[in-house]
Amino acid sequence: MTFQKGTLLLVDYTAKVKDTGEVFETTREDDAKSNSIHDTNMKYQPRLVSVGESWVLKGLDDALLDTNAGDKLTVEVPPEKGFGTRDTGKVRMIPLRKLGEDAEKISVGDAIEVDERTGIVRFIGSGRVQVDFNHRFAGKTILYDVNVLKSLNTDDEKILGLLKRRLPIEESKLKFKVNETEVDITMPEETFLAEGLQIIKRAIVNDIFKFVPKLEKINFIEGYTNTKAEKLQTNQAESKPVEAETVQPKAA
Repeated sequence: MTFQKGTLLLVDYTAKVKDTGEVFETTREDDAKSNSIHDTNMKYQPRLVSVGESWVLKGLDDALLDTNAGDKLTVEVPPEKGFGTRDTGKVRMIPLRKLGEDAEKISVGDAIEVDERTGIVRFIGSGRVQVDFNHRFAGKTILYDVNVLKSLNTDDEKILGLLKRRLPIEESKLKFKVNETEVDITMPEETFLAEGLQIIKRAIVNDIFKFVPKLEKINFIEGYTNTKAEKLQTNQAESKPVEAETVQPKAA
């Protein structure tokens, strides 16, 4: 039985450009290392996808609707269902002086920001710079090597999957408890200073209410440990004198 729109799936995949073989995205750490795109700041794990809801490129999204758990497949995504076709209107010549002090630092191939848009430098000369605002892979056919691992069917599976999507930390640190129409989520202490934490929480709330509609309330629990008190107790225990053992002489 194939999946319905809105089904939550866990998928493993590696994506590459068809005509060059360049691997540019993967959920598999071994593939990242073997293709020299490994990022030590990234957590490599299966990706959560809501089928048919544009969480991935349309070409891949469409293909997932016709799969089953356990399927392994190669998906070919044409430009019109991927990163789009190339638009010559998005290639502009810009005076170098517009880049200010950065003008002397740029070179062909650099990504730069102009008028709040990011583009790639294609040419520099005669006091001007050609910037391509097309997506890097516009006009390219993309190949996905996909392994459909499983669908998330229970409330606990869905909540855990949604938490992992927003909080890329060790799964063992993600704690929550469902109480009929409420769920208590214990936030790991290492997330307390995360940039945009309130935005992350709001995204988690929206996700959970959407995919677990029986819930009426979500509680975030933040607990702080007094590490100084723990250290003091440890030091006191270590410095406590050991009572000398008294040995009674044996009777003659």
